[in-house]
Amino acid sequence: MSFYDQQMLDHINPRMREFIARQEMVFVATADAHGECDCSFRAGLPGFVFILDDKTLTYPEFRGNGVMASIGNLFENPHIGLVFMDFFQSTVGLHVNGKAQVLTNQEIQLRPDLPAEIVRAIQTKARRRPERWILVEVSEAYIHCSKHVPLLQKADKTIHWGTDNANHKGGDYFRASAYSRREALGEDGGDGAAVVILGHGGGEVGGGVIRAGAPVEEQAVGPAIEHAVDANRFAPA
Repeated sequence: MSFYDQQMLDHINPRMREFIARQEMVFVATADAHGECDCSFRAGLPGFVFILDDKTLTYPEFRGNGVMASIGNLFENPHIGLVFMDFFQSTVGLHVNGKAQVLTNQEIQLRPDLPAEIVRAIQTKARRRPERWILVEVSEAYIHCSKHVPLLQKADKTIHWGTDNANHKGGDYFRASAYSRREALGEDGGDGAAVVILGHGGGEVGGGVIRAGAPVEEQAVGPAIEHAVDANRFAPA
């Protein structure tokens, strides 16, 4: 219990604020209404996560986030877990947990405590212009120890902010397109695999099951993410 007594806060203290201000990345954990989890990644220029006060922070969602798993989950379940890892200096990390809201550019500008940097970001015409903001009410903040965190060295990379270019986004790196979804859905005359529909599609869809044989487009599932229950039914096309 000493860790919780000595290291866990219910707010962002000045040292944590300085730490977050120099970070260029954060890992984001969310879950849908059924508790199905997703872990994602966000990045930006140093300080892209803004501390509005010791209980509130916000970060931008840029164009190019096409999966929408994190935002979809937050519409169903506001709980969020953030992990900032300093791979380049201290190798220390910071956990920040709380509840989140998804705000438009217009909605976040209604806040009276908005930093001028956010206003400038919204007004820019560049591809780095945010499309949404995630506003987090902090409930827990605590250290991630550096014991097993590697010290890394940064290399130059051109960042194509907000791009829709598939090659710049990584393309089909894992060759997933070589595996037939039609076969996974049983549309090849198979024995009828089930496909679980998770509520990652913007909060409009709950959990459910689609049985193979019925075309997906006939199912009222919205933009959900589909996962085959039996992974062994995936085979090269």
